Amino acid sequence: MTIREHHYPTREALAEALATGVAAVLCGGVATRGQAVLAVSGGSTPKLFFQTLAKADLDWSRVTVCLVDERWVPETSDRSNTRLVRENLLTGPAASARLEPLFEEGASAREAEDEVSRRLAALPRPFDAVILGMGNDGHTASFFPGADRLAEAIDPQAGHRVLAIEAPGAGEPRITLALPFLLEARLLALHIEGDEKRETLQKALADGTVAEMPVRSVLRAPREEPLQVFWAP
Repeated sequence: MTIREHHYPTREALAEALATGVAAVLCGGVATRGQAVLAVSGGSTPKLFFQTLAKADLDWSRVTVCLVDERWVPETSDRSNTRLVRENLLTGPAASARLEPLFEEGASAREAEDEVSRRLAALPRPFDAVILGMGNDGHTASFFPGADRLAEAIDPQAGHRVLAIEAPGAGEPRITLALPFLLEARLLALHIEGDEKRETLQKALADGTVAEMPVRSVLRAPREEPLQVFWAP
Protein backbone atom coordinates (compact mmCIF):
# COMPACT_ATOMS: atom_id res chain seq x y z
CA MET A 1 0.00 0.00 0.00
CA THR A 2 1.18 3.51 -0.77
CA ILE A 3 1.51 5.60 2.40
CA ARG A 4 1.30 9.39 2.43
CA GLU A 5 2.46 11.10 5.59
CA HIS A 6 1.19 14.50 6.68
CA HIS A 7 3.12 16.17 9.50
CA TYR A 8 1.82 19.17 11.43
CA PRO A 9 3.54 21.45 13.95
CA THR A 10 0.74 21.19 16.51
CA ARG A 11 -2.09 18.84 17.39
CA GLU A 12 -4.52 21.67 16.77
CA ALA A 13 -3.25 22.03 13.20
CA LEU A 14 -3.54 18.28 12.69
CA ALA A 15 -7.11 18.22 14.01
CA GLU A 16 -8.10 21.04 11.68
CA ALA A 17 -6.51 19.42 8.63
CA LEU A 18 -7.94 15.95 9.33
CA ALA A 19 -11.39 17.35 10.10
CA THR A 20 -11.37 19.37 6.88
CA GLY A 21 -10.43 16.32 4.83
CA VAL A 22 -12.98 14.04 6.49
CA ALA A 23 -15.75 16.62 6.15
CA ALA A 24 -15.03 16.93 2.43
CA VAL A 25 -15.27 13.16 1.99
CA LEU A 26 -18.52 13.01 3.95
CA CYS A 27 -19.97 15.84 1.87
CA GLY A 28 -19.03 13.87 -1.23
CA GLY A 29 -20.78 10.78 0.09
CA VAL A 30 -23.94 12.75 0.84
CA ALA A 31 -23.85 14.34 -2.61
CA THR A 32 -23.35 11.07 -4.51
CA ARG A 33 -25.23 8.53 -2.38
CA GLY A 34 -27.52 10.67 -0.28
CA GLN A 35 -25.76 9.51 2.88
CA ALA A 36 -22.28 8.98 4.28
CA VAL A 37 -20.64 6.67 6.82
CA LEU A 38 -17.72 7.52 9.10
CA ALA A 39 -15.95 4.94 11.29
CA VAL A 40 -13.75 6.32 14.06
CA SER A 41 -11.44 4.99 16.74
CA GLY A 42 -11.47 5.57 20.48
CA GLY A 43 -8.84 6.43 23.04
CA SER A 44 -7.60 9.88 24.02
CA THR A 45 -5.91 10.83 20.72
CA PRO A 46 -9.00 11.68 18.63
CA LYS A 47 -10.77 14.00 21.11
CA LEU A 48 -9.56 17.25 19.56
CA PHE A 49 -10.20 15.93 16.06
CA PHE A 50 -13.75 14.98 17.09
CA GLN A 51 -14.40 18.39 18.60
CA THR A 52 -13.12 20.10 15.47
CA LEU A 53 -15.03 17.88 13.05
CA ALA A 54 -18.25 18.42 15.02
CA LYS A 55 -18.26 22.05 13.85
CA ALA A 56 -18.06 21.14 10.15
CA ASP A 57 -20.73 22.59 7.89
CA LEU A 58 -22.36 19.56 6.28
CA ASP A 59 -25.69 17.76 6.38
CA TRP A 60 -25.01 15.71 9.48
CA SER A 61 -28.53 14.26 9.42
CA ARG A 62 -27.37 12.14 6.49
CA VAL A 63 -24.22 10.88 8.23
CA THR A 64 -23.91 7.65 10.21
CA VAL A 65 -21.03 7.36 12.67
CA CYS A 66 -19.82 3.99 13.91
CA LEU A 67 -16.77 2.76 15.72
CA VAL A 68 -13.78 0.86 14.38
CA ASP A 69 -13.81 -1.13 17.61
CA GLU A 70 -15.32 -1.04 21.08
CA ARG A 71 -14.39 -2.18 24.54
CA TRP A 72 -17.11 -4.45 25.86
CA VAL A 73 -18.36 -2.03 28.51
CA PRO A 74 -21.65 -0.10 28.79
CA GLU A 75 -21.83 3.50 27.66
CA THR A 76 -21.86 4.62 31.29
CA SER A 77 -18.22 3.51 31.61
CA ASP A 78 -15.47 6.04 31.05
CA ARG A 79 -13.78 3.29 29.02
CA SER A 80 -16.59 3.32 26.44
CA ASN A 81 -15.65 4.52 22.98
CA THR A 82 -19.33 5.13 22.30
CA ARG A 83 -19.43 7.57 25.20
CA LEU A 84 -16.31 9.30 23.88
CA VAL A 85 -17.97 9.81 20.50
CA ARG A 86 -21.24 11.09 21.97
CA GLU A 87 -19.49 13.57 24.23
CA ASN A 88 -16.92 14.88 21.74
CA LEU A 89 -18.22 14.35 18.20
CA LEU A 90 -22.01 14.25 18.33
CA THR A 91 -22.30 17.83 19.55
CA GLY A 92 -23.24 21.11 17.90
CA PRO A 93 -24.00 20.65 14.19
CA ALA A 94 -22.94 16.99 14.37
CA ALA A 95 -25.58 16.18 17.00
CA SER A 96 -28.01 15.28 14.20
CA ALA A 97 -25.77 12.46 12.94
CA ARG A 98 -26.86 8.89 13.59
CA LEU A 99 -24.66 6.77 15.85
CA GLU A 100 -24.44 3.02 15.24
CA PRO A 101 -22.81 1.62 18.41
CA LEU A 102 -21.14 -1.78 18.56
CA PHE A 103 -22.01 -2.60 22.17
CA GLU A 104 -25.09 -4.73 22.91
CA GLU A 105 -26.48 -4.61 26.44
CA GLY A 106 -27.01 -7.96 28.15
CA ALA A 107 -24.83 -10.04 25.86
CA SER A 108 -21.18 -10.98 25.69
CA ALA A 109 -19.13 -9.71 22.79
CA ARG A 110 -19.14 -13.16 21.23
CA GLU A 111 -22.91 -13.53 21.69
CA ALA A 112 -23.53 -10.13 20.10
CA GLU A 113 -21.30 -10.70 17.08
CA ASP A 114 -24.05 -11.77 14.67
CA GLU A 115 -26.43 -8.97 15.68
CA VAL A 116 -23.76 -6.29 15.36
CA SER A 117 -22.75 -7.71 11.98
CA ARG A 118 -26.38 -7.61 10.85
CA ARG A 119 -26.73 -3.96 11.82
CA LEU A 120 -23.52 -2.97 10.08
CA ALA A 121 -24.58 -4.85 6.95
CA ALA A 122 -27.42 -2.34 6.59
CA LEU A 123 -24.97 0.54 6.20
CA PRO A 124 -23.89 1.59 2.70
CA ARG A 125 -20.50 0.32 1.59
CA PRO A 126 -17.79 1.21 1.13
CA PHE A 127 -17.59 3.47 4.17
CA ASP A 128 -16.67 7.00 3.19
CA ALA A 129 -13.97 7.44 5.84
CA VAL A 130 -12.26 5.21 8.38
CA ILE A 131 -9.94 6.83 10.91
CA LEU A 132 -7.61 4.41 12.68
CA GLY A 133 -5.43 4.89 15.71
CA MET A 134 -2.37 2.95 16.82
CA GLY A 135 -1.01 1.86 20.18
CA ASN A 136 2.63 1.80 21.15
CA ASP A 137 2.39 -2.00 21.11
CA GLY A 138 1.65 -1.85 17.38
CA HIS A 139 -2.08 -2.56 17.59
CA THR A 140 -4.75 -0.86 15.54
CA ALA A 141 -8.51 -1.34 15.78
CA SER A 142 -8.58 -4.30 18.22
CA PHE A 143 -5.88 -6.17 16.31
CA PHE A 144 -3.62 -6.73 19.32
CA PRO A 145 -0.44 -8.78 19.57
CA GLY A 146 -1.45 -12.12 21.02
CA ALA A 147 -5.17 -11.64 20.31
CA ASP A 148 -7.11 -14.90 20.29
CA ARG A 149 -8.70 -14.29 16.86
CA LEU A 150 -6.13 -12.04 15.22
CA ALA A 151 -5.67 -14.32 12.22
CA GLU A 152 -9.43 -14.28 11.53
CA ALA A 153 -9.69 -10.52 12.02
CA ILE A 154 -7.07 -9.74 9.39
CA ASP A 155 -7.87 -12.54 6.93
CA PRO A 156 -9.38 -11.08 3.72
CA GLN A 157 -10.96 -14.46 2.93
CA ALA A 158 -12.64 -15.00 6.32
CA GLY A 159 -15.72 -12.99 5.38
CA HIS A 160 -16.24 -11.36 8.78
CA ARG A 161 -17.64 -7.88 9.22
CA VAL A 162 -16.96 -7.83 12.94
CA LEU A 163 -15.30 -10.15 15.46
CA ALA A 164 -15.32 -10.47 19.20
CA ILE A 165 -11.71 -10.57 20.26
CA GLU A 166 -9.61 -10.81 23.43
CA ALA A 167 -5.95 -10.11 24.03
CA PRO A 168 -3.58 -9.75 26.99
CA GLY A 169 -3.01 -6.05 26.26
CA ALA A 170 -6.62 -5.15 25.52
CA GLY A 171 -8.07 -5.06 29.02
CA GLU A 172 -11.71 -5.90 28.42
CA PRO A 173 -13.05 -8.18 25.72
CA ARG A 174 -13.66 -6.17 22.57
CA ILE A 175 -15.48 -6.20 19.28
CA THR A 176 -13.76 -4.93 16.15
CA LEU A 177 -14.43 -4.36 12.50
CA ALA A 178 -12.50 -6.87 10.39
CA LEU A 179 -9.61 -5.73 8.22
CA PRO A 180 -11.32 -6.11 4.80
CA PHE A 181 -14.19 -3.92 6.00
CA LEU A 182 -11.70 -1.18 6.94
CA LEU A 183 -9.67 -1.40 3.75
CA GLU A 184 -12.72 -0.70 1.57
CA ALA A 185 -13.01 2.87 2.83
CA ARG A 186 -12.75 5.71 0.36
CA LEU A 187 -10.54 7.56 2.83
CA LEU A 188 -8.40 5.43 5.13
CA ALA A 189 -6.37 7.44 7.63
CA LEU A 190 -4.06 6.67 10.53
CA HIS A 191 -4.07 9.37 13.22
CA ILE A 192 -1.09 9.34 15.59
CA GLU A 193 0.47 11.90 17.89
CA GLY A 194 3.73 12.18 19.81
CA ASP A 195 7.29 11.08 19.20
CA GLU A 196 6.72 7.62 20.68
CA LYS A 197 3.92 6.87 18.20
CA ARG A 198 6.11 8.14 15.37
CA GLU A 199 8.86 5.74 16.44
CA THR A 200 6.32 2.91 16.65
CA LEU A 201 5.20 3.63 13.10
CA GLN A 202 8.77 3.59 11.82
CA LYS A 203 9.31 0.23 13.50
CA ALA A 204 6.09 -1.10 11.97
CA LEU A 205 7.21 0.00 8.51
CA ALA A 206 10.42 -1.99 8.91
CA ASP A 207 10.81 -5.75 8.56
CA GLY A 208 8.97 -7.92 11.02
CA THR A 209 5.85 -10.01 11.45
CA VAL A 210 2.22 -8.96 11.55
CA ALA A 211 1.77 -11.02 14.71
CA GLU A 212 4.39 -8.89 16.44
CA MET A 213 2.84 -5.57 15.29
CA PRO A 214 -0.65 -6.08 13.85
CA VAL A 215 -0.80 -2.56 12.43
CA ARG A 216 1.39 -4.05 9.69
CA SER A 217 -1.74 -5.80 8.41
CA VAL A 218 -2.97 -2.35 7.37
CA LEU A 219 0.37 -0.92 6.26
CA ARG A 220 1.08 -3.90 3.98
CA ALA A 221 -2.44 -4.48 2.63
CA PRO A 222 -3.09 -4.19 -1.11
CA ARG A 223 -5.18 -1.10 -1.73
CA GLU A 224 -5.47 1.28 -4.67
CA GLU A 225 -5.89 4.44 -2.62
CA PRO A 226 -3.06 5.44 -0.27
CA LEU A 227 -3.18 5.25 3.49
CA GLN A 228 -3.09 8.82 4.81
CA VAL A 229 -1.00 9.14 7.96
CA PHE A 230 -1.58 12.25 10.09
CA TRP A 231 1.04 13.03 12.75
CA ALA A 232 1.87 15.86 15.11
CA PRO A 233 4.35 15.98 18.01
